[in-house]
Amino acid sequence: MSQNANIDQEDWDQQAEENAKEAFAPEESLEGNAGSETEKLNAALAEQKDKYVRLLAEFDNYKRRTAKENSEIRQTAGKDIVTSLLDVLDDVDRAESQLEKSDDLNQIKEGIELVFNKFRKTLTAKGLQEMESIHTEFDPEKHEAITQIPAPTEELQGKVLDQVKKGYYLNDKLIRHAQVVVGQ
Repeated sequence: MSQNANIDQEDWDQQAEENAKEAFAPEESLEGNAGSETEKLNAALAEQKDKYVRLLAEFDNYKRRTAKENSEIRQTAGKDIVTSLLDVLDDVDRAESQLEKSDDLNQIKEGIELVFNKFRKTLTAKGLQEMESIHTEFDPEKHEAITQIPAPTEELQGKVLDQVKKGYYLNDKLIRHAQVVVGQ
């Protein structure tokens, strides 16, 4: 029996040795995988860094481009209005030359009224609107009170009685407050 026990013991030792080899074999392959995993992670990190640098450069280019476009827009913002007013300026020049040549006051007056009307129509076409203020309630959001005077009637108290400077809207946005006299 001792011989059988020895054989069993030898088989047992041999089996244990094989199991140990198998147990340690995956660790050795893990070390090999760990090297390739590190390489993969380093490659992914390098790729992400490259994407980040490119994105940062692209954003800087975008900022420069939009700043340049905004600067160009600001420089030429009034171009459309000025171009449309050149026709009016030509009419003003013609009226001025007619003032020197003509003695007919009615004709001069009529010419000047035409120039003024053309000027107003041009500005209206560009979105300028005159604010109606007289006999309306005083509104500090729209009006600038220059002075207050006693109202001739009770109904005119707190209302605009006179307008020193007109107020204007450009495309429905207030661009100049009306300077007014308010009834007290």
